[in-house]
Amino acid sequence: MTKCQETALISCTSIFLVVLFDRLSKLFFLNLLSLGESIPVVRNIFHFTLVHNTGIAFGLFKDQGMFFLVVSLFAIFVFGWLLYSQSKEQTLSRLSRLAFSLIIGGALGNFIDRLQFGFVIDFIDFRIWPVFNIADSAITIGAFILIITCIPSSAK
Repeated sequence: MTKCQETALISCTSIFLVVLFDRLSKLFFLNLLSLGESIPVVRNIFHFTLVHNTGIAFGLFKDQGMFFLVVSLFAIFVFGWLLYSQSKEQTLSRLSRLAFSLIIGGALGNFIDRLQFGFVIDFIDFRIWPVFNIADSAITIGAFILIITCIPSSAK
């Protein structure tokens, strides 16, 4: 297996795992809870609450379904192309490849929800923050990693 093939396999596996865990967790809570129902894990701090999110991250810009489908698909293709082209030229660090894979996996997870249901299933509820899901977490962590890897070594 060449270095390029190994890189592609690791990236595809990372994307697959994000989508898999996102889908399984959403389906689990969709079957466990009714819309708006909440189960406290640590009362008033951390709950599982089923929410149908028609907006983007953290419920912003609600009821823009088709627009978000197009934007999500565009983001998946752009990040996928960047991951592919930069990995092929071997200009991305492992951490950057992981970041791109997390973002793509998260975007795919939420894209599948929008296609299937017309909304995104959210269930992680910290009470001081809008309800979110594993895909949102993957996108946020991936973006954070990209920001950190873009800071020059001298500034760290």
